[in-house]
Amino acid sequence: MVKLIYLITRKEGLSVEEFQTHWRETHAPIAAAIPGVRRYVQCHTLPELYTDDQTPPYDGAAELWFDDLDAFRAMIGTDEQKAAAVDELKFIDHSKSVLIVTEEKPIIG
Repeated sequence: MVKLIYLITRKEGLSVEEFQTHWRETHAPIAAAIPGVRRYVQCHTLPELYTDDQTPPYDGAAELWFDDLDAFRAMIGTDEQKAAAVDELKFIDHSKSVLIVTEEKPIIG
């Protein structure tokens, strides 16, 4: 299995609630339609961690699983992947986000 991990920072001007709502309700169905995705998980930073003194470095992480690197490469440029990328422009600050493609090496479980 190949997993894409995307550490996401919200666009300036969006509240945490606005960001999380858009990501969960609008973006999720778009991303879930990308061909080859075997599993898709959103990890939302806990709202309680946002204080007057501190903002977490990332507002969440997305995890997408693919059968292999070929399946990952095959989804790039599809209409569904392009639609997800266009929607990301509405709520993600790409200049402060990080994307890595990994291979899981389970240690426990």
